[in-house]
Amino acid sequence: MADYQPVLIGARPLADLVGNIFRANGCDATEAERIAEHLLGANLAGHDSHGVARVPRYVEWQQAGYVVAGQQAEVVTDGGAFALLDGHYGFGQTVAPQATAMGIERAQQHGTAIIALRNAGHVGRIGAYAEQALAAGLISIHFVNVAGSVLVAPFGGTERRFSTAPFSVGVPTDPPVVLDFATSHVAEGKVLVASNGGKPLPPDALIEPDGTLSGDPHTLYGEYEQVGPRNPANGLGAIRAFGEHKGSGLAFMCELLAGAFTGGGCSGPIDARGRIANGMLSIYISPRHFGTEAAFKQAAEDYVTWVKSCQPAKPGGEVLAPGETEARLKAERLANGVPLQPDTWAGIVGCARKLGVTVPN
Repeated sequence: MADYQPVLIGARPLADLVGNIFRANGCDATEAERIAEHLLGANLAGHDSHGVARVPRYVEWQQAGYVVAGQQAEVVTDGGAFALLDGHYGFGQTVAPQATAMGIERAQQHGTAIIALRNAGHVGRIGAYAEQALAAGLISIHFVNVAGSVLVAPFGGTERRFSTAPFSVGVPTDPPVVLDFATSHVAEGKVLVASNGGKPLPPDALIEPDGTLSGDPHTLYGEYEQVGPRNPANGLGAIRAFGEHKGSGLAFMCELLAGAFTGGGCSGPIDARGRIANGMLSIYISPRHFGTEAAFKQAAEDYVTWVKSCQPAKPGGEVLAPGETEARLKAERLANGVPLQPDTWAGIVGCARKLGVTVPN
């Protein structure tokens, strides 16, 4: 694969361009800005797989009617400290923050809250919702699946059965601890980035039908043009679960809790709706209500310090807490620009021009 030098784009101009693209595609200004800020936030955190590389795909989904602008999450069941919401295929960056805001409000009232969200458009980086809860001083746990998206082979198998099924936990220490990962060996978006000339995949990230391990994006996408859409349905292989049986088991739980329990559906068997949708089961906990907030924070922060004091395995190395890498990358990329692979940038520029959006020089 060619070794492309990334293009550096300023964070603010990039967010403005993406917002203009979604305004041109039918979103109102507020929603377009929210989508842009969320996607940019993923890039700033180093989660390029869930960042602006998604723009052309989101635009295609909106034009096909698979995701709908201007939606409000509807309350289906309301039990006070728990609720079930239906996103009606609205943009995930719209309905998931609404669900998170309800979880925060209810946990601040009751001490805990459980919010189930179904039929949401792609909700993007799950850590963003943990961070939304952290800003309110809350612990949060998020199980997520993608109904209609089978990409990942279970441990011991070669056929697709799971979505990438992300999982996130946020703990309000100072600085906060944010765990955020897909239960697949790599997120599908990382395969997308690699196919665009970005960071290569680990050589065992994917699996062929005959059980051969692979790091070639063609395993997932089949044949594709260097600049243009990628369709996972065209490939014969699958992404592997991370951590062998452990990641596979966590993915299984995400499908059952975020998919089956919410009523939005598991990754498969595939139905005829022709779209994917996220389900998210979130738990919010208010340390203040448990009466141990100060002691909890002190113990947690002391523990983080102790863990980080561990001798590094390599000279000059460092033991990091979850979320530290993202925080450092955010500061760096805000200062120096967001690195995008040339093919990713070309795809965004092409998408903008098709919609009549001016691309800054």
